[in-house]
Amino acid sequence: MTIKANQSELEHHLEVLRQALRSKTNQPKPVRRVYIPKADGTQRSLGIPTVGERVVQAAARQMLEPFFEANFMECSYGFRPGKSVHLALLG
Repeated sequence: MTIKANQSELEHHLEVLRQALRSKTNQPKPVRRVYIPKADGTQRSLGIPTVGERVVQAAARQMLEPFFEANFMECSYGFRPGKSVHLALLG
């Protein structure tokens, strides 16, 4: 499934993904490996998950984030919604 899939294909792929998750048969697909140049001439390796895996990751984040956010200390700023390095420095 790609982002460019038409609406009917997208709905079909999402339903297949939903069924696989419910039946606990979902197998994450391998990431797509790409390399981008760095300033020093070397390359940085990136692993890009499939659209389906990004959907699963986003759903998991939406479910887990409220629980964890409620338990983080106020002085914790890393990778949190509404928090930033700038706010940490001001605090």
